[in-house]
Amino acid sequence: MGRVAAAAAAEYLWQCIASRGHARVVFACAPSQDEFLGALADGRTNPVAWDRVTAFQMDEYVGLEGDDPRSFQRYLRDHLLSRLKVAAFHPLSAGKGDSAGVCRRYAKLLAELPIDLICMGVGENGHIAFNDPPVAKFDDRASVKRVKLDGACLQQQVNDGCFRSIAEVPRHALTLTVPVFRAARRLSAHVPGPRKAAAVRAMLEDPIDASCPASVLRLHPNATLYLDSASAGELSAFAQDRAIPSPP
Repeated sequence: MGRVAAAAAAEYLWQCIASRGHARVVFACAPSQDEFLGALADGRTNPVAWDRVTAFQMDEYVGLEGDDPRSFQRYLRDHLLSRLKVAAFHPLSAGKGDSAGVCRRYAKLLAELPIDLICMGVGENGHIAFNDPPVAKFDDRASVKRVKLDGACLQQQVNDGCFRSIAEVPRHALTLTVPVFRAARRLSAHVPGPRKAAAVRAMLEDPIDASCPASVLRLHPNATLYLDSASAGELSAFAQDRAIPSPP
């Protein structure tokens, strides 16, 4: 799944660079993205003119410095940026106390030109970035904001192995908001594993609503969702396909 998604993303980035001379990409930072980012960084399989690419972070924990091994900035450097040379990387630095100022400055950077591609996941509670159900707004006026993480989101960080217990997980984060995703030219969502199956079913089969923020992706004209058999396991069509034997 990660290799297929990476090949498609690399091809699209070449198209962007060929037509506009550059590309602007937002990256998610989570273990669910390991295989995708690993394949994307493989220059032999998926060559990209990375010196024409500007990279952005999707979110970050408040209070963690960029060199903290648990920070998303460190994750992105370790899994992608240390393996290739981009034109520019704009870290979402949430370690200091001025969250409002950081959000304003990052929103200004995002608004300079359209975002060509967002490489993303979907949370166990249906969140995109850190837009958990209690704080997600499809028409949010802000592009970047500080949010409080809900209980399911805190537990996911432990499930992912990023923290040893919920007590260690920061309670707040900075996040790109839902309108940023809606405005991007293309979305590439990579959602593996059985813990994501309920969220995948909700995002595709339940009403489009902030109770499952990822459901808004169904309104995007150029979004691709990549699943494996585990994350697709609760989908009605998938279940029916597995239950009905193929004709001889």
